[in-house]
Amino acid sequence: MKILRTFMTLALVVFTVSVAQAKSKDIVDTAAGAGQFKTLVAAVQAAGLVDTLKGDGPFTVFAPTDEAFAKLPAGTVEDLLKPENKDKLVAILTYHVVPGKIMSSDIAGKSTEVKTVQGDTLAVDATDGVKVDAANVVTADIGASNGVIHVIDTVVMPN
Repeated sequence: MKILRTFMTLALVVFTVSVAQAKSKDIVDTAAGAGQFKTLVAAVQAAGLVDTLKGDGPFTVFAPTDEAFAKLPAGTVEDLLKPENKDKLVAILTYHVVPGKIMSSDIAGKSTEVKTVQGDTLAVDATDGVKVDAANVVTADIGASNGVIHVIDTVVMPN
């Protein structure tokens, strides 16, 4: 019984430390560590937005997966990563970022528009699942030290 109690205490300590470490990572480190945002992280680096997204925030990031980027026409990502297209890349990436920390519970059952860092608005419809423009939120509320990530299945584009 004493061994079981010691094991349970150790397991609780390990779990608590793991949760604390996950929340101590900023948005960039959380995305990089997830493994499904390699294209997004490369784009953030090419756009020079790493320091911004490592900043205090808080930020809400609608993060397209690698599969979402793969849906774009052939050659699109490669073109956007070229230095001469940096302004366009920055505009697209910052269209995926909203100032503040918006959790799924904040918008549940609502349909609204939110202003992005890029300056345009995103249509958010959380009345039947959650859609952001034409993208579906496939995983919500991934916490980071400076905001939250919502995983989307499509790259959304500003007007």
